[in-house]
Amino acid sequence: MKYKAAIFDLDGTLVDSLEDLAESMNAVLRRLNYEIHDLESYKYFIGNGIKNLVRQALPEESRDESIISGCFDSMLKEYRERCLDKTKPYAEVPELLDELTKRNIKLCILTNKADELAQKVVSVLLADWNFEFVIGPSVNIPRKPDPTGALLISSSLAIPPAEIIYLGDSGVDMQTAAAANMYAVGALWGYRTREELIRNGARSLIDHPLEFLKYL
Repeated sequence: MKYKAAIFDLDGTLVDSLEDLAESMNAVLRRLNYEIHDLESYKYFIGNGIKNLVRQALPEESRDESIISGCFDSMLKEYRERCLDKTKPYAEVPELLDELTKRNIKLCILTNKADELAQKVVSVLLADWNFEFVIGPSVNIPRKPDPTGALLISSSLAIPPAEIIYLGDSGVDMQTAAAANMYAVGALWGYRTREELIRNGARSLIDHPLEFLKYL
């Protein structure tokens, strides 16, 4: 299959944002005298949006909606201020995006990161490349694994889903790609395990970003 477009997840796929997210949430937890978490734990909190991250980071006995809502607002405030402190593209990502651009592959990002923050991160750290779409959750675009965002990209580009390749690091990404009938490639440098990616429908797995090129 000759793919004409690529959809990427953002956190854990194109950029490593783990430390900034963890430090932001831990700052909220400290203020409330709750236990903080290590980076390894945050790998499993990330992927389903910041509100879900907040819910999982809170103690089980403190997960009522009023506390979650307050902590969510605090987390967003913290993260807005530090989302570019330590976040950076993974090694080989710039080279991958350069090569895809040379091959006239349309580049798109579909993320569960709040749209406002996704736009900020991409506009600063990935400003050298032209992304046709950078889409986070909104009123009209549900969070992944709902395939609405992926299918919107397909229809807007006038490229059939079967001609779009999808790269992500989580089971949610693999489910999204499968639901949209796109070729799902799992990124093993991200935050989740090989087993999770396979279990959720990865068609292929790669250890390094430039390996993505062999599918093109």
